[in-house]
Amino acid sequence: MLLVLLPFSGSAWYLWTRAADQYHSEVAFSIRSEEMSSSAAGLIGALTQVNSGSASDADILFDFIRSQKIVEEIDADLDLRRIYRDAQGDFVFTLGDNPSIEALHAHWLRMVDVSYDASTSIIHIRSNAFTSEDARAVAQAILEKSSTLVNMLSEQAREDAVRFAEEELAEAETNVRKVRQDLADFRRKYNIVDPTADVAGQIGLLSALQQELAEALVDRDVLLSYAAETDQRVVQANRRITAITERLEEERSSLDLTGLPGSLPYVVGRYEELIVNLEFANTAFTQALAGLAAARAEARRQSRYLAPHIRPTLAGEALYPRRLVLLGLIGFFLAIGWMILTLVYYNIRDNR
Repeated sequence: MLLVLLPFSGSAWYLWTRAADQYHSEVAFSIRSEEMSSSAAGLIGALTQVNSGSASDADILFDFIRSQKIVEEIDADLDLRRIYRDAQGDFVFTLGDNPSIEALHAHWLRMVDVSYDASTSIIHIRSNAFTSEDARAVAQAILEKSSTLVNMLSEQAREDAVRFAEEELAEAETNVRKVRQDLADFRRKYNIVDPTADVAGQIGLLSALQQELAEALVDRDVLLSYAAETDQRVVQANRRITAITERLEEERSSLDLTGLPGSLPYVVGRYEELIVNLEFANTAFTQALAGLAAARAEARRQSRYLAPHIRPTLAGEALYPRRLVLLGLIGFFLAIGWMILTLVYYNIRDNR
């Protein structure tokens, strides 16, 4: 009687006579992401696009809806203390007078049920209040605050992408300027614009001298076939051959093919290295410029957004508190407690 029937009867009396009716409003949404098409943006666009983070965003949003922060923000807009105190005579399911923010947050967790399906990244919310309008207003406020948070996360991601692209462009521009300065210093040091062109000219000159030497040798051999070596024409041919040979040797020695610093092979190799570095730097600068343009284009779009598929509903009747369920649980636990106490009593009595 004392441990089961009396508490059970008191609970039933309170649930049906004092407990205030609670109306509910439901809302469900997910986070959608838009990604830039790789075919349209190319490799740089694929590198600079904001990655889809739906799962992690949903986790963040789930914690945010259950946090004290959202309670403070919605309380400033709707006065949650008034909404959760708007029931006379019910001291169990209502908020007390002058509650602290911690008490308000604890009551929020009782009145707002948040479920999250990790496999689909869908968040479902049920908001309870003592009027259907207040329940829907709280659900609508949760939807708006959640959308604001997602937009803030998306904006932060876009700003990070643009800032990263700008840093890459600044680094690429600095590298281009450095390589160009190195090339200018090289040309001033060796007083040459394009050593490969000079080498090509000298090689052409050597080829021409070798061809002219071959022609002079042939002409002398023809003269010797019918004239003596003391012939003035043969002497002139020998002088011409000697001059061509000396010039050929001088041109060959001027090439300086030792490979030491300052020699022609070293100068040409250093020049080609600088040209390759400049091509790489120009390519990197062009790609960084395209990446910045792609990041700015992506920043002008909303890459992530909240997509509610169930908007806040308006209840037609009060479904909470679930009196029969609560009464059944109360009766079950009272009976279990009474049986445990009875077993303990008989056990102690038998041991005596």
